[in-house]
Amino acid sequence: MSEPDTFTPPKVWTWDRESGGAFASINRPIAGATHDRPLPVGHHPIQLYSLATPNGVKVTVMLEELLELGHAGADYDAWPIRISDGDQFGSGFVAVNPNSKIPAMVDHGTPKPTRIFESGAILVYLAEKFGAFLPTQPSERAECLSWLFWQVGSPPYLGGGFGHFYAYAPVKLQYPIDRFTMEAKRQLDVLDRQLAQSEHVAGTDYTIADMAIWPWYGQLVLGRLYEAAEFLDVASYSHVLRWAKAIDARPAVLRGRMVNNTFGEPAMQLHERHDASDFENRTQDKLGAAGPAGGT
Repeated sequence: MSEPDTFTPPKVWTWDRESGGAFASINRPIAGATHDRPLPVGHHPIQLYSLATPNGVKVTVMLEELLELGHAGADYDAWPIRISDGDQFGSGFVAVNPNSKIPAMVDHGTPKPTRIFESGAILVYLAEKFGAFLPTQPSERAECLSWLFWQVGSPPYLGGGFGHFYAYAPVKLQYPIDRFTMEAKRQLDVLDRQLAQSEHVAGTDYTIADMAIWPWYGQLVLGRLYEAAEFLDVASYSHVLRWAKAIDARPAVLRGRMVNNTFGEPAMQLHERHDASDFENRTQDKLGAAGPAGGT
């Protein structure tokens, strides 16, 4: 790996718009909207604004699992927020999530529309609203929430750290790759040890902890993130692999991966989701170049 000359930080940092590599066009050191753009609203009370990144997949999996259980009130409209185009900086989205990150959700089924942002908060909100996938017994609930928040604290290392420097940074640097690889493997070992003694992350039952962790670590060991499976020797984490494959086989998980997916195999891309029939009729292989009606 080629290392650059040693960098000496200035006394006061200033923003170099050209230094962000692949993400230079969407990263900036200030918050707020850059343009006026209202959000679309469909006919269901639950409106989701997201993209099929690991954080987005958490929520669409949860909604599809609720529908699988028969919770008709969990039906939803899902609108893509194309972060590479800067949709997250539109005025409507910023009003729902001032942090300009996906996913964000609005529940119009409350007396006053309720906004929820941050994927972990959305999972807890939905679990409590529908009484599902979050244990009610205090010690079991605490275990589930502990693992949920373990995951919430992990993406800065797995995604922003390892994923960024290994896959996306404009220059390959050994020090940050080694640093974040060590942490990614430590986290995989934490998870592997837990799954050696329980079927699911928080115990016997499938919960929002599994839904939060699987899109990151499950898809990582299944070879879907960063093309890093061999580099991380994921085969050595046998318990994580067992768990990842089992969850991957769930029909609601397959559907959840498709929603707001705008890349990869056309048959797995459902840019917008408004009805259960969309999975059969409105994937990109069916729509072709026409794209979804009412697209953002």
